Amino acid sequence: MGLNDTPSAERIHIGFFGRRNAGKSSLVNAVTGQELAVVSDIKGTTTDPVYKAMELLPLGPVMIVDTPGIDDEGELGRLRVKKAIQVMNKVDIAVLVVDVAEGLGDTDRELIDAFKKKAVPYIIAANKSDLGPSAVAGDNVMAVSALTGEGVRELKERLAVLVRTDEEKLHIVGDLINPDDLVVLITPIDSAAPKGRLILPQQQTIRDVLEAGAAAVVVRETEYRSVLGALAKKPALVITDSQAFSLAAAQTPGSIKLTSFSILMARYKGLLDTAVRGAAAIDGLKDGDRVLISEGCSHHRQCDDIGTVKIPRWLREHTGKELDLRFTSGREFPEDLSPYALVIHCGGCMLTEREVKYRMKCAVDQNVPITNYGVAIAYMHGILKRSLEIFPDLWRIV
Repeated sequence: MGLNDTPSAERIHIGFFGRRNAGKSSLVNAVTGQELAVVSDIKGTTTDPVYKAMELLPLGPVMIVDTPGIDDEGELGRLRVKKAIQVMNKVDIAVLVVDVAEGLGDTDRELIDAFKKKAVPYIIAANKSDLGPSAVAGDNVMAVSALTGEGVRELKERLAVLVRTDEEKLHIVGDLINPDDLVVLITPIDSAAPKGRLILPQQQTIRDVLEAGAAAVVVRETEYRSVLGALAKKPALVITDSQAFSLAAAQTPGSIKLTSFSILMARYKGLLDTAVRGAAAIDGLKDGDRVLISEGCSHHRQCDDIGTVKIPRWLREHTGKELDLRFTSGREFPEDLSPYALVIHCGGCMLTEREVKYRMKCAVDQNVPITNYGVAIAYMHGILKRSLEIFPDLWRIV
């Protein structure tokens, strides 16, 4: 996979924050070496977060996010500020840009408090150092000049230090299998699949299997039974798309471990433990309970869409209740979850690990159960325990 092909969710997200006219956009352009953001002497030129996927040495594939001025004014300004704050939920690193002569203002200190509250590592870039000495000091303060380039290389190197190293890299499935293992992946090809390619969790899982030195056999659910019978070697693991979970469970001998892409993705994003415990809330749903079904990406809805059609159908069949179902997609996610009896989230393949954990934390902090598509589907079909056999600690609590 080339740097330009690295999925957005797998890129290090770096957010640039600060007051209007502190030089955020100019510094973004200096750091990236590209004219990504419009710059002007007029305050508030950046009106919405600007996202740009690129390679940034020495970090590698990154997503640069330039945000609106945090001190923007008026009703439109408040909306821009809200968007800037929402960016914090998904960035891995924050750069607070301040004017070297003005130093830290009240809004800057509020941003620092927000970084700390959300556990976002941050660096303060005292911009316009060519105009004079910095009025800000500290171990995480760096003097830079977007105009002359002073300190920009050092800023990029400091950012690289804050990034997770390769040794700490998370695995989707690679740590659960051994070299020379055979792994079967059941990947339905339906109207919702991207034309000419597999969906992202399937691509990532195949890559992880290969990197572990194992062999991946990819098959549709319609050919699974015959392919399984033709294999000379017993698979160490079968991974299925959630939509084919029931069929896979019925056709996979009990001696072969079985799980789903969605369950593996929940672990990869740090949601699995909470999702398994949250699934039990399905049985406690009552008539009129409000349930949020949330997708991390925005895609064209199909006639048998899993989030808006299949899961609602399975919820009705399993609970026998008339539920008040609500739906969100993309970056839309309510901060106030108190009206909901349950949140069912997608696998989060298009969201960063940080944003998935933020959404989970929103639910946990408000005592609202949260689970994900794969866990919920396995639970409602009575096969969750089997799908968690590869995770003994979780298997015991189901």
